[in-house]
Amino acid sequence: MYYRYYGFNKKPFEFLPDPDMIYMRDSHQEAMAILLYGQKYNKSFILLTGEIGTGKTTLLQILLRTVYNKDHVCLINHPTFSVDDFYYFLAFKYGLEEYCKVRAKFMIEFEEFLANCKKHGERVLLIIDEAHLLSVDLLEEIRLLSNHDTTYNVMSIFLVGQTEINELLLNKRLHALRQRIGVRFHLEKFSEKETKRYVDFRLLKAGTTHQDLFDDQAIKEIHKVSQGVPRLINIVCDHALVFGFAEGKRSIDAALIQECVQELKIPGN
Repeated sequence: MYYRYYGFNKKPFEFLPDPDMIYMRDSHQEAMAILLYGQKYNKSFILLTGEIGTGKTTLLQILLRTVYNKDHVCLINHPTFSVDDFYYFLAFKYGLEEYCKVRAKFMIEFEEFLANCKKHGERVLLIIDEAHLLSVDLLEEIRLLSNHDTTYNVMSIFLVGQTEINELLLNKRLHALRQRIGVRFHLEKFSEKETKRYVDFRLLKAGTTHQDLFDDQAIKEIHKVSQGVPRLINIVCDHALVFGFAEGKRSIDAALIQECVQELKIPGN
């Protein structure tokens, strides 16, 4: 609705993750480098954390674009599986025989799969998004599964989730898993300066030449209400553009952002 009015050729503040629109600040680039390193070299477990909406899932989407044909990847987006469901899904994704609740048979096949990957120079990647939702039982099963790779050294496991996973990992049953985590990285929220750079970046990617579309006071309000979380920045900015178009405004000021906040009724503001 506001595309032509503001000179966009695409929506600048899409709510869903868009790898083509990600703003790769220093911490995102560092996180990406860690994931790529873990993909290429066996680092056992890598833990990537961040508040909701900070870009973790988008980074995973970018990572999956780099996967080689010889890589075997299993991505789990909703890890609320039972243990049996987990093994069934794993068998399907890695092209093994259907899991029929006989764990010993699965482990034999899985070890043969790892040995074959070693022989052909192939990598195995297990990525679990929203890992803070994992049960203690399933986390322990994943650790035990990784034991089968000690001989072959072809598998990496990425645990990606919100900061709550750090509390989960304090469970005494997960002591051995904590020791296996080779790299930990946390994605921080944006500062006010980074919020401005992010907004300008998205506007430029969307095709506008009007880089001062959001004035400095509007940026301050956006950062205040979003607390530097990219997903919330997208929501506020998108609504502001809708309101600005409806009111015939060529630029977005702090008063309009405050009006949007009242309409959105964002908790705590």
